[in-house]
Amino acid sequence: MSEARSLRWEMLLVIASSLAIVAFFLLTLVPFSPHAFWIPPAQWPLLGVTLVGGVPLITQITLKLIRGDWGADFLAALALVSAAWLGEYLTAVLIILMLAGGQVLESYAMGKASGALKALSERMPSVAHRKQAGHLQDIALADIEVGDSIVIFPYETSPVDGTVIEGHGTMDESYLTGEPYQVAKAPGATVISGAINGDAVLVVQCDKLPSDSRYASIVTVMQQAEQKRPQLRRLGDQIGAIFSPISLFFALAAWSFSGDPMRFLAVLVVATPCPLLIAIPITVMSAISRAAKSGIIIKDPAVLERLPTCRTAIFDKTGTLTYGQPTLTDIIPAPGVSAESVLQGTASLERYSKHPLATAFLKAAEQAHLFLPEASEICEQPGKGLSGTVQGHKIQITSRKKCLLAHPEWASLLPAPTPGLECIVLSDDNYVATIRFHDAPRSDSHSFVSHLAPSHQFSKVMLVSGDREAEVRYFAELVGIQEVLASQSPEQKLAIVRSETQKAPTLFMGDGINDAPALTAATVGIAFGQPSSVTSEAAGAVILDNTLIKVDELIHLSVSMRHIALQSALGGLLLSLIAMAFAANGFITPVAGALLQELIDLAAIFNALRLIVNPHLKTDMVA
Repeated sequence: MSEARSLRWEMLLVIASSLAIVAFFLLTLVPFSPHAFWIPPAQWPLLGVTLVGGVPLITQITLKLIRGDWGADFLAALALVSAAWLGEYLTAVLIILMLAGGQVLESYAMGKASGALKALSERMPSVAHRKQAGHLQDIALADIEVGDSIVIFPYETSPVDGTVIEGHGTMDESYLTGEPYQVAKAPGATVISGAINGDAVLVVQCDKLPSDSRYASIVTVMQQAEQKRPQLRRLGDQIGAIFSPISLFFALAAWSFSGDPMRFLAVLVVATPCPLLIAIPITVMSAISRAAKSGIIIKDPAVLERLPTCRTAIFDKTGTLTYGQPTLTDIIPAPGVSAESVLQGTASLERYSKHPLATAFLKAAEQAHLFLPEASEICEQPGKGLSGTVQGHKIQITSRKKCLLAHPEWASLLPAPTPGLECIVLSDDNYVATIRFHDAPRSDSHSFVSHLAPSHQFSKVMLVSGDREAEVRYFAELVGIQEVLASQSPEQKLAIVRSETQKAPTLFMGDGINDAPALTAATVGIAFGQPSSVTSEAAGAVILDNTLIKVDELIHLSVSMRHIALQSALGGLLLSLIAMAFAANGFITPVAGALLQELIDLAAIFNALRLIVNPHLKTDMVA
């Protein structure tokens, strides 16, 4: 049976079992003659589900046993057969319900990673518009060649990495940058595959084959991340692997020493693994529901199991530890140069930049009511700064390090370095100004980072960002992070997360879609804000209320869930072991054992529901 058909069957079993239980209780209210039927009518729906659903489930479990999988399902099969043999069809249907429900929950969790890849793949267009000799021709992406002129109509997605050769407009590159603003485009500006065009027609020269584009590389690393993602092993199976042989030994020993097969049945009935099959899924679902009430969406239930085990925390910077809104604070012009002319020239150029600082330039120019002339010959390469021509002058925006490397004699012209962000501005290869910025950390960033080790046993905290070295290190000092890696691409972030995950369980936190591969590869990935479907699917959890306090609440919730799940499962199994001892010695009949087991199950279930009634999630962060 295919995976999709198997999941549909399990969902049908969940529905059928639920309806059968409701029908059973309703039919018990009908005054049938006690001698009119061999099997009471109230049992008919339960018997039907037991036959229709139990046989396939037992077949599946038998196949697992053949493959050597001796987990909680083994006891479920024995319990199901025993319940049917004893005529305890309600118990049998409850076991069927929890078996099928657990499998549906597991399938749902493990299928979420493929949703991220699907969202990425569906973003790309199937055809491109190639311009040749003044004519347009629709071609498949595979037919695009380097050097082709590709026309991108309004609101279409760019199929290639390239350079604008005709037209002026804007593009939405937030899928890669994580920044929610439009990036201006003019001849000379770069275009990234997957970016969504604005309301103007652009003609782009293809610089890379679609298969070699930035977008294709992200899809590739997403595929690799999915293949290497750790598999969730259900806690119930781990405990059941120990409990199952103990239960079987008790049952066989009771039969062997007493010669009474009823003792064998009695032991099996009280040994049914319902605390595993019922309490653990209920605890998980309670935690998911409780998190949702606090604005935390659990996309992968495995997060709740893995998060307390994480010992390495890796942060993206912009939008995660900061508000993601750098502001221009100072313009220090060279003698004879006005700050207004510097801002006018740089803002005119920054309109065509995709760097987060571009917004700070433009906001400052808007506040100063400056007219921004057109720029041309724009060039922006990673690590080399931004350059272009504005009103006949070649403007270059670079770093202090690169400026002094090319012109060491200018050391006396530059103001003394200060913590934070800065840019050096050149005009016609002459120094004209130093511009400083400030990107404020979130009010809770330092508190959250500082409490990770003492409160949650994190032994390593890292800041991994695509931003420039000076900015990232300055910020790391503000929030108290020692290990810093700057200027990292999405592929490099993925490699770092994979490396750290091999050393210890790792928590990665980010908010841009460029973080999607790293979010997927980490032991636990948490996305912030209300990101696109790609990021939210790649992350195991999404924090809708953009604050780190919610991450702390999620950590405490996952710890509570593990404790309650263990209490319910282990406590229920301990009571079952005690009951098994009495049953093996003939003090409990199969019928009494079934009733006793139901009481044990109810105790485990009520304990598992504690998370739902908890009005507030715990946090130990100091404001």
